[in-house]
Amino acid sequence: MRERDDEWTGLMRSAMSGDSAAYHRLLKAVTPVLRAAARRGLARAGQPIDQSEDIVQDILLAVHLKRQTWDTSAPFAPWLFAIARNKLIDALRRRGKRIFVNIDDFAETLPGEPVEQTASASEVAAQLQTLPARQRDVLQSIAVDSASIKDTAARFSMSEGAVRVALHRGLAALTAKLREQ
Repeated sequence: MRERDDEWTGLMRSAMSGDSAAYHRLLKAVTPVLRAAARRGLARAGQPIDQSEDIVQDILLAVHLKRQTWDTSAPFAPWLFAIARNKLIDALRRRGKRIFVNIDDFAETLPGEPVEQTASASEVAAQLQTLPARQRDVLQSIAVDSASIKDTAARFSMSEGAVRVALHRGLAALTAKLREQ
C-alpha cells in the first residue's frame, strides 16, 4: 500500500514537471483502483455498477483539470481519493440518491497529518457579523449550532429551499472575504 502511494506521488511529481509519460503511467495505474472504488460505491447505494465508467471518467477529468491544486510536497493518494469520493457523491446525487460514504474506506490512504488550526469562536462570530442578518442567522443555526435545514427553516419561518439559498450565499460571502484576507 505504502509503495503504491509513493509510486503514485513520484509519478505525479514527474508529471507536474512536464513528464507526459509519467502522467500516462499514473493515470493507467490509478484507473483500476478508481474503477473498483466506483463500483463498490454504486453497489452500496443499490445502483447498477455498469455506470462506474462514467464516474471514473469524471474523476480523471477532475484530476486533470485540478492537478495544479495538488500540493507537490503532500502525498498524491489522499488528494485523489478526496476527488473520487466527491465525484461518487455527485453522481449519486444526480441520480436522486442520498448516500453516506464511509471515510473508513479511504482511511488507509490518508496519512496522519497535523490538524489545521481552526478559527476561534470569537473569530467565527466576528465573521458572521459581517453578513446580512438572514444569512448570518442561517449560518449560525446550521454551521455553528448544528441544526438541520428543516429545523432552521421552521425556526425562521422559511422554506427549506430558502434556507439552502441563504446558507449557500452566506458561505460564498464568507469564502470571498477570507480569500481577501
